[in-house]
Formats: sequence, C-alpha cells, structure tokens
Amino acid sequence: MFFGVSNLTKQGKNSVQWRVYLIEELKIIIHHFEKYPLITNKWADFKLFKQAVELVEQGEHLTNEGLLKLVAIKASMNRGLSDKLKENFTNITLISRPEVKNLEIKYPFWITGFTDAEGCFFVVIKDSKKSKLGESVWLRFILSQHNRDEVLINNFMKYLNCGKYYPRSNKNYGELIVEKFSDITEIIIPFFDKYPLVGKKSKDFQDFKKVALLMKSKDHLTEEGLQEIKKN
Repeated sequence: MFFGVSNLTKQGKNSVQWRVYLIEELKIIIHHFEKYPLITNKWADFKLFKQAVELVEQGEHLTNEGLLKLVAIKASMNRGLSDKLKENFTNITLISRPEVKNLEIKYPFWITGFTDAEGCFFVVIKDSKKSKLGESVWLRFILSQHNRDEVLINNFMKYLNCGKYYPRSNKNYGELIVEKFSDITEIIIPFFDKYPLVGKKSKDFQDFKKVALLMKSKDHLTEEGLQEIKKN
C-alpha cells in the first residue's frame, strides 16, 4: 500500500474498499492530504474529518460534550446525518463548512488520479448515412463531477486547453467532454502517456489509444479496420 497501511474489504462481487480506522494510521492519511491538498469541495470534508480525528485522539468523544461536537461535525460532512441520528440528536447546531478557495491544479498527476476515479474513455460507433460502411467512429474523453465543483471542471479545461463543459442540471452534475479528434490525439493521449493511469482504467486508455491510431491512419474507413475497432 502507498501509505503503508491497509485494510481491504470486499464490497459485493465487483468492488473492494480500502478502509483505515486506527488513529495513528489516519494521521498518516491526514499528513498526506495536508501536503497534497484536495481541490474539490471534498477538501471541506477533509478539514472537518481532521477535526473529528483530533477530538477522538484527545479522548473528547468519551464525554457528552465531545460526542455532540462529533455529531455536529458529521452533520456538516458529506451526506450529513442518517435519519436515526437525526432522531437521537435533535438539537444539533451545524458548524460552518470551511470554504474551498484554492482550486488551482498544481500537479498533473492530480488529473490522472481524478480520471482514474471520475473519468471515462469512450469509443462511440454510430449509424451514419455519410459513411460507405454505414457506421462512423467517434472518440470521447469525459470527466464528471458534482455541479457544485463547476469551477474545478472549468479549471481542468484551462489546464488541458481543450474540451467543453456541459452541465446536467437534471442530474446535479456536469461533464467536461473532449471529442475533437486533434485534441484527443495531440493533448489527451500524450498527457496520459506522460502521466499514466495506474488503475483498471489504464486498460481502457490503451484500447482508446489503439482506436485513435487506427483512425489517424484512416483504417476505420475500411471494413477490416472497423471490425478491429469493434473488438476493442
């Protein structure tokens, strides 16, 4: 494990979770994110989480006052309190969430990590009357994020110097979409070649890159090339 701590638990058939419980191990995680800070609204959750860890480390969670502080912190984090906690703690005063001010992307590998979690590489094959083969091929790179982080997504566009932002107001998230072929081949692919993905998504990227090379050589306009793309 990167942090030297591990506790993997299986979640269903297709996923696992990495969980850290011990205070000393949590302090390792906290130190990392203080050195390399989050730049989404998750940063505010991190700062509140740090406060909670400090309360537990000092033993305040063993007092009524400390317990109420922890519940107030939880109420301001992520999805807030569960219905059961709301029933049991009816007089909780929410604490203010820290304001996220620094949304500057300082490290290219930050985009790599974000893509591993929230990005997608799509090969789209559509029926087309203009194509002799009756089908056309499109490449699309997408980064999705909650619409509260729209400023961050726009910073991605500035950093990569390509793509457009599309808010999905009916689904409370937005997407950065790159589909211009020259942007795919001259910006997106070289970026991930230089700052490679390390998760399962790296295989998706390699398939995506293969298709881009086939399209660049115009092989996608042949029956053989189109079938090769469909295999990927």
